[in-house]
Amino acid sequence: MSNTFSELGLSEPILRALASCGYHEPTPIQAKAIPLILQGKDIIGAAQTGTGKTAAFALPTLQRLETHTGTPRCLVLVPTRELAVQVEENFKRYGEHAGLSITLLYGGVSYGPQVRSLANGTDVVVATPGRLLDLWGQHKLRLDKIEVLILDEVDRMLDMGFIDDVSKIINLCPKERQTLLFSATVEKSILNIAKWALREPEIVDVRSGATSAETVAHYIYPVESYQKYELLLALLEKTAFKSVIVFTRTKRDADRITEWVESTQHPVTTMHADRSQRERQEALAGFKSGKYQVLVATDIAARGLDVRGISHVINYNVPDHPEDYVHRIGRTGRASEEGEAFTLFSPDEIPHLHAIEHLLGRQIERRKLEGFKYRFEPLMTDSPSASARPAGGLRRRNR
Repeated sequence: MSNTFSELGLSEPILRALASCGYHEPTPIQAKAIPLILQGKDIIGAAQTGTGKTAAFALPTLQRLETHTGTPRCLVLVPTRELAVQVEENFKRYGEHAGLSITLLYGGVSYGPQVRSLANGTDVVVATPGRLLDLWGQHKLRLDKIEVLILDEVDRMLDMGFIDDVSKIINLCPKERQTLLFSATVEKSILNIAKWALREPEIVDVRSGATSAETVAHYIYPVESYQKYELLLALLEKTAFKSVIVFTRTKRDADRITEWVESTQHPVTTMHADRSQRERQEALAGFKSGKYQVLVATDIAARGLDVRGISHVINYNVPDHPEDYVHRIGRTGRASEEGEAFTLFSPDEIPHLHAIEHLLGRQIERRKLEGFKYRFEPLMTDSPSASARPAGGLRRRNR
């Protein structure tokens, strides 16, 4: 495996941009994927979050495009606005000396600036499916010259119900193209897309066993559901965190938790779908700058947010989907830094927890917060009978 970016065959302008970003050694997904993409091969990239996969497809694509033509030749399709913004920012950083134009398309904001950007001429389009099809339907965007089609976070796009939109967009692109598909999981539904959308793809799989980041220590804190908010605040008080994301299942929980955390004097902000795009951008910018120590978010923030230095992730709920657990805890422990992730687990969440542990191939360590006044004594290990009891992993204190 190559130890430097120059050994991968990247050009001098790209190497200069990487030096400015402070990148020195390629990650495994970058070392394996970049040479194949430079050769023009289609690939299926299987990599967990936080492994540098955006650079793995952006760097060689920018080099292959070479010069500005003003016609969209690369399309990057992503599931969410936040990921679209992140990918566009990275393309601009990596292409600082390439002279290429990048346009960002996503919903929830005015069409005007996006239409003007397309009219001025662009080389790379980073888009969410809905807004892309809107603008294509208005004849503001052409896809007939696409040379490189990148499908990022495909598993998430399928989870969000975008299969029909994604299939239509693939068919709108020229058949003679390079297609790069990236996903944290490679399930049958994803392979079915690959069969007709990609040509003799190379599979680049750098997932390590359980697919959870090796730099993240993660633990389960059993507690009754009505004590979760008390335990959350206790964890925040007893944990020496630099910055923390608290993930919730619902927007209502996110707002309530934000109010609770505000009462403890921790600088806090929130991100969820009911907040405007401007509010979400301001929240993210404040979290990145350190203005806020705590970000409370729904799964809108689980993927695609590249924020350095997040020391902790707390799951207020056990995620419904095992893959979402991997993406949530992947917000910490990035770029070889160490992080911790805590999950608050109540009896009604047993099936979701067992599904996560099945995906990981092992049981996650249970912990009890010392000094916390539990109404019921947490059970630190599951037994076959425990998971069938209504208490679901909790037992009453002896009185």
